[in-house]
Amino acid sequence: MIETPDDIQLELLTSMQDIEPTAWDNVTPTDYPFIRHHFLLGLETTGCTTAESGWQPCHAVLREHGEIIAVMPMYLKSHSYGEYVFDWSWADAWQRSGLQYYPKLVTAIPFTPCTGPRIAVAAGSDVTQTIRALVANVEAFATQKGISSWHCLFPDETLSQELLTLGCHQRLATQFHWFNQGFENFDAFLATFTSRKRKALRRERRRVEEQGLMLQTLVGAEITEAHWQQFYRFYQFTYAKRSGHGGYLTRDFFLKTAAGMGEQVVMVVASDADDAVAAALYFRSGDTLYGRYWGCEREYDCLHFETCYYQGIEYCIANGLQRFDPGAQGEHKIQRGFTPISTYSNHWIAHSGLSEAVAHFTQEEAPHSDAYKQSASELLPFRKEPDSD
Repeated sequence: MIETPDDIQLELLTSMQDIEPTAWDNVTPTDYPFIRHHFLLGLETTGCTTAESGWQPCHAVLREHGEIIAVMPMYLKSHSYGEYVFDWSWADAWQRSGLQYYPKLVTAIPFTPCTGPRIAVAAGSDVTQTIRALVANVEAFATQKGISSWHCLFPDETLSQELLTLGCHQRLATQFHWFNQGFENFDAFLATFTSRKRKALRRERRRVEEQGLMLQTLVGAEITEAHWQQFYRFYQFTYAKRSGHGGYLTRDFFLKTAAGMGEQVVMVVASDADDAVAAALYFRSGDTLYGRYWGCEREYDCLHFETCYYQGIEYCIANGLQRFDPGAQGEHKIQRGFTPISTYSNHWIAHSGLSEAVAHFTQEEAPHSDAYKQSASELLPFRKEPDSD
C-alpha cells in the first residue's frame, strides 16, 4: 500500500482472484469486453498472463477511506511482445546507457490493440482528480521499486490528453476502422464506393462463392465446443506459419474464457462442403465490433477478406453497431472502406535524461504519423460525386 495525506491508497493485485468480480465490475460499468473481471481473470487462469509468460498481473486498485474509487489493468512486463506499440529501440537505448528497461509496467489489454477504457473511475468520484491520484501513486510505486517506466497503451483520446498533461509522453499511431453511416445493407455501403472499387470488392466476394465456400455467423451459445476446438486449431496453425509459435492464447482461454462471454462473442466459420476450413473470432460491445483472431487450415483466394472484413461489416449493419475495429496494421483495409484513425499511447519514464529522449522521439514522430494518416485517407475508395456501374 502507498498512502497519501488525503487517505488515498494504492493496492496492487498480483491476481484478479484477489478481488471480487462485482467489486471490480461495479467500477467499470461498461460493456467494453476487455476490461471486465471475467476476461482479465480468464487470461490469467488459462496461462496467458503469468510471470512465466512475461505478463505478471499487477492490477491497480485505488481506494479512498477504504472504498474503491478507481481500477486499472496493469502488468509487470519482462519483454515487449504482445503489445502492438513497439519500443524495442527504447530497450536498446537503456542497455547502451548501462540501465535496465525491463521490468516495466504496462497498462494494456494483453494481445489486444483495441482503443478503449484503461482507467475506470467509480461513480461519484471526481474523474480528473482520481486519475491524477492514481497516476501519482503508480509513478511513486515504480520509483520505489526501481522500475524503469509505465506505459498506457491504446487509451481513448480524452485519457491520453489527460496523461500528457501529467508528464506521460504521447505517442501517435494509425489504425483502420469501419464506420456505419446508417447503412440498410451491404449494397448501401458499396454504393459509397467509386465504380471501379465497387466492382473490385464484388469480384472478391464472388471469388469466395466460386470456390464453393459457405460462411456461417455464430453468436454466443451457438458456438459449440467443437467450433472452439476447430478455431483453436486454425489459430495455432496460422500463428505457427506466420510467427513460428503457436500463438499467445491457450486452448483453455478459448474453451473456458471466451466461451463464457455469451453474446459478446461472434465467430464466422468458413466451410468447404461439410468441412470447416477457416474461422474468424470477434468480440463486441453495445456499439462496436472488434475483429481479433483469424485462422485457416487451407488457403483460398479472398477468404481472409470475406471472413475477417466483409462478414464483420455485414454483422455490424444487421445489428446496428456503429464501428468495426478489425485489428492493428493492414493498409489493404483502406481500399475496402476502413478509414484511417489515430490511436494513442502514453509513456512515463523514470530516468530524467531518457525521459527527455523519449519526449523528443514522440514529438518528432507525431507529424510523420499525422502525414501518414492523411495520405492514407486520400486512398479511400469512396466516391466524391455520384457515379454508376
